[in-house]
Amino acid sequence: MTTLAYAAAVFVLVILMSLPAYAVAARRRPILLDADVAARPITLLLGRWIRGWVMWLIAPLERALVRGGVSPDALNYAGGAFGLAAGIAYAKGAVALGGEFLLLGGLSDILDGRIARARGVVSDHGEFLDSVIDRFSEMFAFVGLAVFFAPAFWGTLGTALALGGSMLVSYTRAKGALVGVDYRGGLMARAERLVLLAIGSLTDGPLCGYFGWRENSVLITVLIVIGVGATLTAAWRARVVLRELRKAVRSP
Repeated sequence: MTTLAYAAAVFVLVILMSLPAYAVAARRRPILLDADVAARPITLLLGRWIRGWVMWLIAPLERALVRGGVSPDALNYAGGAFGLAAGIAYAKGAVALGGEFLLLGGLSDILDGRIARARGVVSDHGEFLDSVIDRFSEMFAFVGLAVFFAPAFWGTLGTALALGGSMLVSYTRAKGALVGVDYRGGLMARAERLVLLAIGSLTDGPLCGYFGWRENSVLITVLIVIGVGATLTAAWRARVVLRELRKAVRSP
């Protein structure tokens, strides 16, 4: 296992060590539930407690960026750049580094909307830019993985499933919103996909090395889970949208 993989594992461990501190803080102050978190649907993988922990963890950085007058658009572009960097890292076989870039891109994606709301500069322009760059960022990462796994059947299959399923999830929400049903639920939304892929990337080397598994077994498994979960999420969203549209047709 490389030094970078060890460093990635230590990084994850340090972040997780903040969980007990947040548990104590949230117990003392139940109002710590973030308004943005409360407005989002609860999912099996990322419930409100976990999302609240993330917002609590990044709150000092968020306040510093607001005070510094950082533009939400700059964070959007930074997220795209991190996605591109993740794709390049994956293509070169630096799996753990790719996972770290993914987390940085996800952090940028969280902060852009929160800073826009904090500064009162929310706009259709910003929302569109955020959504489009998110798609590009995700595509960059998966294309890098496809290059990395090119000779391996299961790795290539998992990457193709994950990329296709991810695009379907985004498309069903966008098309549903276009016809008047903006449904964001489902098991494998973008946040869940990003977190799973980042964790799989950061832990692949340490886990495979410790248990003696075949190289990249963890990452390939995560990709297949993402692909299947995203495809099912897209189907579920399509079902919900169609149900609501049928109700609208039947109602006077």
